[in-house]
Amino acid sequence: MKTKLLCLFSLILLLFSENSFSQNVSLYDQFFGRYDFTLIGNTLNPDQNNLEYPTFMYTQSSAQLQLNPGDVMEKAYLYWAGSGTGDFNVKLNNVDITAQRTFSTTGTANNFSFFSAFYDITDQVRTTGNGTYTLSDLDLNALVDLYNDNATNFGGWAILVVYKNNSLPLNVVNIYDGLERISPIFPTISTLEITLNNLNVIDNIGSKIGFIAWEGDQNIAQNESLYINNTVIDSPPLNPWYNAFNGTSTVSNSNTLYNMDLDIYNVQNNINIGDTLVKIKLTSAQDYVMIGTIITKLNNMLPDATVSIDNVQLECNSRQIPINYTVYNLISTNQMAAGTKVHIYADNVLVGTNQTSRILQVGDSESFSQTITIPNSVPLNFTLKIVVDEPHLVNELLENNNIDTQSIELLVSPDFNPLAALESCNLGITSGRFDFSSYEAAVKTDVNHVVSFHESLNDAEQGFNPIINPSYYFTPVTPKEIFVRIYNGNCYSVTSFMLLTKNCPPTIYNAVSADNDGMNDTFFIDGLHNIFVNFKLEVYNRWGKLIWTGNNTTPDWDGHIRDGIGSNKAPDGTYYYILYLNDPDYPDPLTGYLFLNSKG
Repeated sequence: MKTKLLCLFSLILLLFSENSFSQNVSLYDQFFGRYDFTLIGNTLNPDQNNLEYPTFMYTQSSAQLQLNPGDVMEKAYLYWAGSGTGDFNVKLNNVDITAQRTFSTTGTANNFSFFSAFYDITDQVRTTGNGTYTLSDLDLNALVDLYNDNATNFGGWAILVVYKNNSLPLNVVNIYDGLERISPIFPTISTLEITLNNLNVIDNIGSKIGFIAWEGDQNIAQNESLYINNTVIDSPPLNPWYNAFNGTSTVSNSNTLYNMDLDIYNVQNNINIGDTLVKIKLTSAQDYVMIGTIITKLNNMLPDATVSIDNVQLECNSRQIPINYTVYNLISTNQMAAGTKVHIYADNVLVGTNQTSRILQVGDSESFSQTITIPNSVPLNFTLKIVVDEPHLVNELLENNNIDTQSIELLVSPDFNPLAALESCNLGITSGRFDFSSYEAAVKTDVNHVVSFHESLNDAEQGFNPIINPSYYFTPVTPKEIFVRIYNGNCYSVTSFMLLTKNCPPTIYNAVSADNDGMNDTFFIDGLHNIFVNFKLEVYNRWGKLIWTGNNTTPDWDGHIRDGIGSNKAPDGTYYYILYLNDPDYPDPLTGYLFLNSKG
C-alpha cells in the first residue's frame, strides 16, 4: 500500500536557473511512525578541489555507522556521485553494486556533465549492522585533467539510514531525491524552492532536515543560504548562513568532506505548531552546487484514511452484489475518528453509504460486508469505486489516497438459439434412435460457449451426467425431453428440445419358405409389430378365400391355413395380402402378393 500512496503525495517543486537539465528532486519514500534518520559517507577527493588541483582522486573511502541501542534499522539507501556521465558499478564492503536508479545534469560555464546513482542496500546493512562501510571501485581519475580546469572534479558517496525507536515521538520522515543544480553567474542569485503541503505540526521539538549535496566549495561563500519557512539557517562554524554547502558533515562534525555535504539541521525554531506547510528555499550567487537528496523529519500527528476493495461476490443474473472492503488508518500518525464516511459508486452512481463505527488507532482498520444494488441504468461493465472521507471532512496526512476502484462485469446467463423438436421413426412402443450432435453448434450464439446434453433438468443445472454420444442416442419411450446446458465460463442457461417418434411405413418381405431352416420361415413385415399396434393382416389364396388373419398379438404367418381340413399346411404358390394399419397417417390399406415355397 505504501508504494501506491507515495505517488499521490503532493509535492510542488520549482527551480529557477539558467539552462537547467536535470531530474527534479521529488518524493521517493515516506515513513510514518516512530522513525528518524541519519547519514554517513565520505569523499573521494584528497583535498578541496581548486583550479587544476588535486591531480588525482581516491577510488575508495570508508565511513562508520553507529546506531544507538534501541535503534532498529528500517531502510538504507546508498547514493554515489561524481564528475562525468557516470560510473554505475561499484562495491560496498566488496559486494558488487549496480545502480538501480541514475540521475544526471549538466552545468558550469563548460557545460560539463555530472551524475549520481542509487541502490537500496537495506538487506546488506541489516546483515552487517554497525561498523565500517567502504565504497570502492568508483574510479573517476580519467576525468581529473578535464574537470579540474574549472575546479569541478569530485566524487563521493553517502548512506541514508532510516531507523525506528519506540522512544521516539510519532514522526513523518520524507525522502526526496533526484539531481538538481544551482549554477549562478555572479552576482545573480539562483533559487530552488520546495513547498511541502498537507502537514499538521503538533510539536516542533526535534524537527529536522537533512541534505546530501555535491560539489559545494569551502571557499566560495556568496549568498549560499538555506531558508526554512523564509528564515535563514545559520549554523556556524560548519555551516554559516552565507556558505551552506561547503564540504562538511554535521553528523560527524567534519569540515573535510571535500566537495560534498552531509548536513542535518534542527529546524524546530523554523516550524510552528499548527503549520500546514513547510517552505524550503536554497540560494547561491556563485558556488556550483548539486542537490541530490533532501530528508525531512517532522512531528506530525494526523490520521490517513484509505480503503481497499477486498472481495466482490458476483452471482449470475443478479444486480445484488455483496462486497467486502476495509477502511484503514495504516499510514498515519494519529487516530481516526469514528463516523468517517464511506461512499460506494457504480460508474459514479451512488449505490451505497456507510461509516466507521469506532475510533481507528494508528495501523488499525475496520472491515465491512455490505450488499449493494446496481441500478438497471448502469451497464453490465462498470467501475466500482469506494471513497472514504468524502468530501474530505477529516484532516489527513494525504488527501489523495482515499479511493479504491475495481472493474466489474456483471454475470449473465448466455443467450442461445431455440432448438426444434427432433423426429425419428418409431422402433416400437414409441422408442427411437436419434442424432442431435448438430444441435451443439446450432444452439450457440458464441463459439466459445460450452454445450452439454442431459436427460433431466437437475442434471443440466448441475452439469452432471452429460449424454456421452449425442450422435447415436436411444430412448425407449417418446416423447422425450432433452435438456441443453450452455455455459459461458461464469453462468449457464438451460433450454430443451423434444425427441418425437412417428410411425414410418413398414417394409414388407413377401417371400416365405416355411421349411424351418431359420430363413424366411414366416411372412415378416419390418416396422409393424408394436408400432402399428392396431393393425390387421389378412392373407388370401389365389381364389380369394381368406386363409389367415393376424394382428399385433399374433405371431407372423408361417404358411399354415388356420382351421384347415386335413393337413393345414398351405400349398406352395402365390397368395394375396391386405394390411390394415389403422393409423390416421395411413388411412388406406396396403395390398400385394406374397410367395410361399415350403421346399426352400
